Amino acid sequence: MPYRAPLADFRFLLRHVVGLDQVAATDRFAEATPETVEAVLSEAGKLCEEVLAPLQRPGDLHPARLENGVVRTSPGFAEGYRAIAEGGWVGISADPAHGGMGLPLTVTTAVNEMMAGACLSLHLNPLLTQGQIEALEHHASDEIKALYLPRLISGEWNGTMNLTEPQAGSDVGAVRTRAEPLGDGSHAITGQKIYITWADSDFLANTCHLVLARLPDGPPGTRGISLFMVPKFIPDAEGNPGQRNSLSVVSLEDKLGLHGSPTAVMQFDAARGWLVGAPHKGMAAMFTMMNNARLGVGVQGVGVAEAATQAAVAYALERRQGGSGTIIEHADVRRMLAVMKAETFSARAIALACAVALDMARATGSAEWQARAALLTPIAKAYGTDVGIEVASMGVQVHGGTGFIESTGAAQYLRDVRVTAIYEGTNGIQAMDLVGRKMMDGGEAAFRLLQEIEDAAETARHSLPDLANDVWAATEALREATEALVAQEMQDRYAGAVPYLRAFARVLGAHFHLTAAIAERAREPLARVAIRRLLPEHAALLTQVREGAAGLFALSAEDLAA
Repeated sequence: MPYRAPLADFRFLLRHVVGLDQVAATDRFAEATPETVEAVLSEAGKLCEEVLAPLQRPGDLHPARLENGVVRTSPGFAEGYRAIAEGGWVGISADPAHGGMGLPLTVTTAVNEMMAGACLSLHLNPLLTQGQIEALEHHASDEIKALYLPRLISGEWNGTMNLTEPQAGSDVGAVRTRAEPLGDGSHAITGQKIYITWADSDFLANTCHLVLARLPDGPPGTRGISLFMVPKFIPDAEGNPGQRNSLSVVSLEDKLGLHGSPTAVMQFDAARGWLVGAPHKGMAAMFTMMNNARLGVGVQGVGVAEAATQAAVAYALERRQGGSGTIIEHADVRRMLAVMKAETFSARAIALACAVALDMARATGSAEWQARAALLTPIAKAYGTDVGIEVASMGVQVHGGTGFIESTGAAQYLRDVRVTAIYEGTNGIQAMDLVGRKMMDGGEAAFRLLQEIEDAAETARHSLPDLANDVWAATEALREATEALVAQEMQDRYAGAVPYLRAFARVLGAHFHLTAAIAERAREPLARVAIRRLLPEHAALLTQVREGAAGLFALSAEDLAA
């Protein structure tokens, strides 16, 4: 279905709001000049509009299927993936030493958002490969890097992430998959994994599985888990796919959405695998991949929100009802469309700001940038995916009855994006991470960021005093709530974690809208929607944060089941 790459928004945000220039000013990313970034984004936008977007509906109508042990993919997906691989888009941020472009993650984040908006089912394939590339770059031996990275970066092979088992979802420490040393440096991997995205296809030469498993001497829990590379085909002496490994796709899940993306149950029967990282340190290596994927999933939500908004606006401009005008003249339709655009802009800005922080941390080694990136990652993931779901749902509402009819495509956005709030760590887990692990510094990283927002609001009072005052007041309220939060017991923090993350996102979004309105006055009307209509929700959210856990646990399990 039609999709327009939001290139103007990316150019504006990178230049005037999130500060890509400071990334390009580092030695590591000096080649990310404005001209290079412009060329990359323009070419990616063209790919998304002309090649990937036309695959959105076929992927839904003709799902991936399993035939005689072989995954058959949706029509056109092989050609679409080939265009992604041949364009170098898989390795856009990967190390040039292995064939990557070495561009900032911020640029990759923009490209990933466009691909997700054009065809999320296909985009999941290169996204997971990008996460595996980063994990291998950080943790693999030189031999594994030399063998796998060039082929993953080129898109000749793809990568997957195998964590979940029937009895081990978010509780990764319950993993039962075993790894037995074979005496030649490899291990026999035995176990079953579920919900494995793009575990197989009919257009890739090899699929490389990163698998969490437990060595014989591994202690219980997450401390005893190791990470292994387990390829579908074992590479021969020249690095070409050789003998078929003893692994198989048991079945493909019948899902609510993302029908073009095969999600498999995988069986490993003494499959040969090679250790990645140190023994019993698999979670550290896997978290490298997961953190990369969490930002990527956040922008999946943003990409779908953008596409759903475009579809809703196009429909509202054409649909005539209640007189001679189109429904875009109705106040409530105008409200929905304005909220959709404001939310999408906020989520996009937060994701790009998170990517900038990750790039700056990598380029400078600064502890403050590392803390900023860690703080923003759960917000970018949870808020981006929540926005994707809410905006897609609102898009169905704008379409009215036709939105409930599959042929319009509006419902597909909602079905496809719904899982993003669940995978790569549910949004509740992201919120608990924010108020728990990310507040172990007593809130120091959060307070630094809030101070920057208040300082920017102070400056903005000269140009847009009413909006600046609202942003400053909301930020101060968030600061006070954060002070109260870090004094709470952990269970009380967890009880208010989701509203706290949402309130933080509300303040960040308002800050970025205000920054945009100061830089370009044509953006003031949308900023007013975000600040005057959406930002006030922060007060109700922060009230919940202060409530703690007692009221929730006053309801017994029997009360809830009654």
